[in-house]
Amino acid sequence: MTLRSVPSSPTPHRVVALLGPPQSTFPLACATEVFGDHGPAIPSRYALEVCTEHPGPVRTQAGYDMLVTTGLDALDRADTVLVPGWQQPVGTEVPSAVVTAVRQAHRRGARIVGICSGAVVLAAAGLLDGRRAATHWARAAELATRFPRVRVDPAVLYVDHGDVATSGGSAAGVDLCLHLVSADQGAAYAMRIARQMVMPPHREGCQLQYAELPTNGPVADSLAPLLEWLAGRLDQPVSVAEMAVRSQVSARTLTRRFTEQLGISPGRWLLDRRIAATRALLEETDLPVETIAHRVGLSSAVNLRRRFHEALRTTPAAYRRAFRADTDKAG
Repeated sequence: MTLRSVPSSPTPHRVVALLGPPQSTFPLACATEVFGDHGPAIPSRYALEVCTEHPGPVRTQAGYDMLVTTGLDALDRADTVLVPGWQQPVGTEVPSAVVTAVRQAHRRGARIVGICSGAVVLAAAGLLDGRRAATHWARAAELATRFPRVRVDPAVLYVDHGDVATSGGSAAGVDLCLHLVSADQGAAYAMRIARQMVMPPHREGCQLQYAELPTNGPVADSLAPLLEWLAGRLDQPVSVAEMAVRSQVSARTLTRRFTEQLGISPGRWLLDRRIAATRALLEETDLPVETIAHRVGLSSAVNLRRRFHEALRTTPAAYRRAFRADTDKAG
């Protein structure tokens, strides 16, 4: 197998994180881990900087201050504006200068991203009106009440509209950031970052699985052991009946659990993983389509091409050519 190197981009995608006191450090760290420097193993394709409305010490929830020397003018040169949480007291208005700067960046064509409670800033700027949005499940009711035109979804890990994107609780910000990297740079590049972070490039389920559970009634069984088992067997045909036997439940019960916890059927989940593996192999190797089909469990090139086109509305060959053209330009 020939593994292609990942070229550096001559013009890195500039991500500007907009901070506000008291800044939550974890969602900022999540964004930094994805968009920051990864050392020589992963060529840099992003440039990350931070800004705040009033440059100087920014108080954090962790008990220390961060010195931020750049003001809102940094948003004027951002390709992506990222709000890693917004921890103001309930009902506190987002400063008008911040709202104006975010709106101007959006009008200019920058992508605006809210992690966790950062969705408040996007909502205040009117960027989520009439649109589905995610936020931390514990803040969903507050966001929906405060901004009734926003269609708040408390279940999903993230929502991406292209020009704006929002995530659930802090750790779901990693899911969203990796998703954005995959959209920007390809699935293989995102997988390299995820691998270095020792986490999956795509986490299954929804954030309701982490929400507070009622005090009575049974706790739903986790699908995690089965998903891990399946992920290691993508090259093998696996039926729903075999999954059910592995989980020691009926096929009907297994399908119900997938629907409740992941929102899709077992077969759909498995196919999505096969397509994701196909994308990575098309991007990073020169393997023939027939070989890739057997490696990802799609049996033949004909079946792979059909499934790939259904999922992405393009062919494996066209996808590979487009990805190679983009990386050749970047190199």
